[in-house]
Amino acid sequence: MAGKILLIFLCMNVISFSVNASLRPHACAVESGGKCSESGEWKGEFFPGIPKIKYEGPDSQNPLAYRWYNAEEVIFGRKMKDWLRFSVAFWHTFRGTGVDPFGAPTKYWPWEDGTNSIAMAKRRMRANFEFINKLGIDRWCFHDRDIAPEGKTIQETNSNLDEVVKLAKELQGDNIRPLWGTAQLFMHPRYMHGGCTSSELGVYVYAAAQVKKAMEVTHYLGGENYVFWGGREGYQTLLNTDMEYELDHMARFLEAAVAYKKKIGFKGTLLIEPKPQEPTKHQYDWDAATTTNFLRRHGLIGEFKLNIECNHATLSGHSCHHDVETARINGLLGNIDANSGDAQTGWDTDQFLTDIGEATMIMISVIKNGGLEPGGLNFDAKLRRESTDVEDMFIAHIVGMDTLARGLRNAAKLIKDGSLSELTHRRYESFENELGALIEAGRASFEMLEKKAIEWGEPKVASAKQELAEMIFQSFL
Repeated sequence: MAGKILLIFLCMNVISFSVNASLRPHACAVESGGKCSESGEWKGEFFPGIPKIKYEGPDSQNPLAYRWYNAEEVIFGRKMKDWLRFSVAFWHTFRGTGVDPFGAPTKYWPWEDGTNSIAMAKRRMRANFEFINKLGIDRWCFHDRDIAPEGKTIQETNSNLDEVVKLAKELQGDNIRPLWGTAQLFMHPRYMHGGCTSSELGVYVYAAAQVKKAMEVTHYLGGENYVFWGGREGYQTLLNTDMEYELDHMARFLEAAVAYKKKIGFKGTLLIEPKPQEPTKHQYDWDAATTTNFLRRHGLIGEFKLNIECNHATLSGHSCHHDVETARINGLLGNIDANSGDAQTGWDTDQFLTDIGEATMIMISVIKNGGLEPGGLNFDAKLRRESTDVEDMFIAHIVGMDTLARGLRNAAKLIKDGSLSELTHRRYESFENELGALIEAGRASFEMLEKKAIEWGEPKVASAKQELAEMIFQSFL
């Protein structure tokens, strides 16, 4: 009976593979409007029929136009494009297939040929830059292994990466550059225990070599930042984990990265991206506060800033605004990965941010921060599994950009109006006296405060006016 069950299972897998293969279109599908030469190279546009996206204003009904994002419009003395500094995430946009733990891929873009060859990597890169140009933005982000295939050795892998990056450099021209680059230290089986926190010395060494190359490539492309996201830097159980040992190894790894950054003359910012869990049960850079404490403990505060991803913040039990503000008040807000999760699910769904209220609160912090430069707003977001049209790639980015542009407009109006900040100020005005000044200067002893408590008696406690604050905020959305 067991043998029959196994045979049935194997047959089902063969059928599934055959069906998936039959569904995959050829790289130069006729319906795509593109053409191929005899060598298989793509000719013509990757997105025929999609115009360059332009601003048409809030009343536009055109799904391929911006309603709120007007790149050249000046807000608080700065162009909107310079406040927002949008970026396309190569991995979600051009490597996302719609696959999930329960289903096969649903997206078969017309330029794909089903391989992970160098030729296919170059084709994707050309599609990437056509997409960026049609959106009218000038930044992109990448993982090393998403843009070029891994080889059998480090040398072969680096050679593959060099070949694709050389093309990317040519396609960037003078105006486009990476907002940030990073090394993918989580997908290959060698990283199942982590990269810089692995229990295996050989893996630690391999991870260092991979990050070294990724930093070189980011520098070569004119990247403005470099990100460390430790998806596997954590644990599944403390029963077999020496957490202090692993955290110390992570610190030594980051120290080596700082040293190499300076050695190669990379002027960009090194960023750490917090996330609480997934794929590990517990990730060491859990949230903005935890990561700040790690940097402070290891003397790395002046060398790193934080890349706050909104969906990661909500997974850690915070709002995106909370982690953005936590990073800001610690002087560590470096970049924002603009996305969102689903309140009904418990994992990282990486949806495009469409919540106007959350976008407004985020942009209040960005304005208070004086902007994000050299960081920006990267769309670490992917199409839903059921969204399978090429046009959907544009629509998703347009709504994400419009949401944050609208948030910027709202935030500017709220700050200019001053009602909300005045309400907040009034909550703390009891400290605006000599004793309050002594407290803030660290010169108020417990003995002094006890005397005042006896003298004043039971304190009066004012209303926080939360509902009024919410009313004011909502009136600007």
